[in-house]
Amino acid sequence: MPTDFVELGPKAASATILLAHGAGAPMDAPGITAIAEALAAQNLRIVRFEFAYMVQRRTEGSRKPPPRADKLNSEYLSAIEELKVDGPLIIGGKSMGGRVASMIADELFEAERVVGLLCVGYPFHPIGKPEKLRTEHLQCLRTPTLICQGTRDQFGTKDEVSRYYLSSAIQMSWFEDGDHDLKPRKRVSGFTHADHMNAMGATVSAWIDGINI
Repeated sequence: MPTDFVELGPKAASATILLAHGAGAPMDAPGITAIAEALAAQNLRIVRFEFAYMVQRRTEGSRKPPPRADKLNSEYLSAIEELKVDGPLIIGGKSMGGRVASMIADELFEAERVVGLLCVGYPFHPIGKPEKLRTEHLQCLRTPTLICQGTRDQFGTKDEVSRYYLSSAIQMSWFEDGDHDLKPRKRVSGFTHADHMNAMGATVSAWIDGINI
């Protein structure tokens, strides 16, 4: 089945970022849409796609749960093949989408097919189960990686992540009082969601400038 893509930003951008959605929300959900818009505002080409189980939810009205993350690797690889990017490609996504991308990143990086990995709200562990870490492959990751994370993300807070061993290829960017969507409580932090989205876009743009593309 052909992949449907949603694009924002100039086609002639310095880099293309391919984003996959989280486990429970489609590619046009408010969270990932805000991310895509903030990145496109930095003159980056942003492309979103959906995994087959989410397409099935749309077309059949089913509530089929997502497969195990590693079972989606082949779908992400197929999306890359269909997109046929000329120029630097960064893969990634929101939550589960970023996790899937992180599992295929090194083989693509070694083959010089991608230049980096971007994860927004990485699910370091299931909510309420901090002992069930999803970090083993992140310990030896070789792909230049940026993870944008809210300091109070229930899938991995700043305090929790500070105790993990992560590859030196991974750069963490923390957003004060942000949740899994990087949304802060303004009365607590003084920041709005728009503030964090703008800062995230600028951070990603600077990170891309700093990697060799």
